[in-house]
Amino acid sequence: MLDRRTFMSLMATAAAMPQAAWAQPKPGKVALYANVGAVLTRYEVDVEGATLTPRESITLPAGVQYAWPHVSRRYLYVATSSSASGTGPAGTDHHVSAYRIDPANGALTPHGKPIALPTRPIHMTTDIPSEHVLVAFNNPSYLRVYRINADATLGDEVKQPGPFDFGIYGHQARVSLDNRLAILVTRGNEGTPTKAEDPGALKVFDYKNGVLSNEVSIAPNNGKEFGPRHLDFHPTKPWMYVSIETQNKMFTYQMENGKINPRLAFRAETLAEPKNIRARQAAGTVHVHPNGRFLYGCNRAQDTVEFEGKQVFKGGENSIVVYSINQSTGEPTQIQNIETRGIHPRTFHIDPSGRMLVAQHNLPVLVRDGAAVKNVPAGLSVFRIGADGKLDFVRKYDVEVGDKLMFWMGMVAL
Repeated sequence: MLDRRTFMSLMATAAAMPQAAWAQPKPGKVALYANVGAVLTRYEVDVEGATLTPRESITLPAGVQYAWPHVSRRYLYVATSSSASGTGPAGTDHHVSAYRIDPANGALTPHGKPIALPTRPIHMTTDIPSEHVLVAFNNPSYLRVYRINADATLGDEVKQPGPFDFGIYGHQARVSLDNRLAILVTRGNEGTPTKAEDPGALKVFDYKNGVLSNEVSIAPNNGKEFGPRHLDFHPTKPWMYVSIETQNKMFTYQMENGKINPRLAFRAETLAEPKNIRARQAAGTVHVHPNGRFLYGCNRAQDTVEFEGKQVFKGGENSIVVYSINQSTGEPTQIQNIETRGIHPRTFHIDPSGRMLVAQHNLPVLVRDGAAVKNVPAGLSVFRIGADGKLDFVRKYDVEVGDKLMFWMGMVAL
């Protein structure tokens, strides 16, 4: 059990870093990192000008899957894999690597040796004091915990008492802001004409000193038509927001007495036109604004159809949805859907001061332009965030990806 002083210290850290150690909500230097395959590039961020300037790049052991900063913001942990995304071909090269962040400009240098992983990591996080790294795996679905040494290098895996039920298709690992719960978001799989739907769930564990226990499954309707992808916590209130990928919904749950109340508090749409589904739509990343007043999620579509011998975008919403959060109840109310000017915004991030949002598009897609066809490249779309939480599009930086994917992007305050 945490004593009161430790608990208050952790809560203060969480409140100052609402995107779970990504940043502090005040102006200052910011570094943005974005990958193409195994190459991770640092961008210099000018929040006032809403510009990104690419600087140096480093090459990691394999394709970047996800990354998370140490609570000190002086180190970055990066998960990599040679496996294809989804359930594609399995590779053999899977690691988490630690990098030192230069406090002057955000440049990355290796910090200790990488640790080998058994299969592809799809997501990772640290616990609140950055004493452990938690890694989510999708195939098979699993959650593993590794020590972070006193010098911030990566250590050994923590043996778990298990066995546990890790669900189907783990997609995200998070730790509650009081450091008492570890959550594995398991998406399940959509049904097909030849295969029944695999149920989704939130797998919730008691968490202490890197050890998991007392697994509880939150799975409304036994996980049917429940495909959770990502979650985020309100920085100061007991509210948790979960994007439901396959149903294009945003769910709100209440935190009570250190636990998650499994009863759904609120349900909201993510799409601007939920009754006009033109192709497969998938809700994605979710982030609460640093001030706790607004919530953001993304909508993704990339299906294609043949047009004059070419595969072109079938249509759908590639957008950021913005909600206003009721500060008494936690209920999110949709106030804006804005197109991102690219295809499949897989992830996005908000700068530490809460004045700029950047969305990443992972691949180029051909799109009909009247009778012609044009290419919409992968890249980074930049938006200003207004005092009312709404977004204004500023510019898009196109990025050439070749046969790779632009799979991850995030910002860190220096």
